[in-house]
Amino acid sequence: MMREEQLLQRITINPKVMVGKPVIRGTRLTVEYILNLLAHGATVEEILQEYKGVTHEDIQACILFATKALENTEFMPLAVEPA
Repeated sequence: MMREEQLLQRITINPKVMVGKPVIRGTRLTVEYILNLLAHGATVEEILQEYKGVTHEDIQACILFATKALENTEFMPLAVEPA
């Protein structure tokens, strides 16, 4: 299993690639795009079949990157639960 640092090295940010959004190294696939696919029901296997060259570790790196990006973020709830 890869360490966090190794996984995070799979994600790069370059202002000249996808307007500086974080992408999987060597691709133009943004972390946001991969997470959106997963959120809308795509499986890891489906993503791997559709995007040759993307690995399980790349998908794992996207999830880890998002987790790290949100660690110190506070959110207002999108909907208020009734009391």
